[in-house]
Amino acid sequence: MSSVSRLQQRNVILFDLDGTLIDTAADMFRAMNLTLQQLGYPLVTETQIREWVGQGTSKLCDRVLMHLQGQIDPEQHRRLLEKYLAVYELELCVESQLFDGVLPFLQYCQSQQLNMACVTNKPEHLAKILLNKLEVGNFFSLVVGGDSLPKRKPDPMPLLHAMDFFQVQPEKTLMIGDSSNDVEAARRAGIDCVVMSYGYNHGEDISACQPQQVIDTLETLIV
Repeated sequence: MSSVSRLQQRNVILFDLDGTLIDTAADMFRAMNLTLQQLGYPLVTETQIREWVGQGTSKLCDRVLMHLQGQIDPEQHRRLLEKYLAVYELELCVESQLFDGVLPFLQYCQSQQLNMACVTNKPEHLAKILLNKLEVGNFFSLVVGGDSLPKRKPDPMPLLHAMDFFQVQPEKTLMIGDSSNDVEAARRAGIDCVVMSYGYNHGEDISACQPQQVIDTLETLIV
């Protein structure tokens, strides 16, 4: 089967962050439990966090509160979100690391003079800090976070914004992600999308959203 990527025909590659480029779940798990402990709430498991991430920090807090209390009180949500972001930023990159194959692929794309952007639902400033701590921030000409625009994935707005930034057409753009959010956003933006098998997809099999192509490592795409 030929690859959907067709890198020779692209000008821009858009990457999701958590679960695509970087395995961040362990640090988010630790930060969330530190936050819950400080607020006097029961703790959660890393497995739960891996199922709940991917739709932005506010949605993560929604899932945590629903699990713990069966409802979302706006004031409790505000306190949890504010505290979690503060705790997480202090130790953003303790265990987080690039997935295997990511660095060689970024280097390959750079060698081919492909423009690269990170389009994530993570807050923009945290995404930039994390990319820089893992020494890959220099690969990306643009970082679009979950708080950069009025809408976030699965809305196509962040992807359309990135294409406008680079002044590139959909057929010259490729999205690489790991979740149904990425697949839906790419479909609505009219661009091709490849997803990783190892990522975070809300505890669901990624094949259920019928992606165009699922791969185990980004090195698969190097030709």
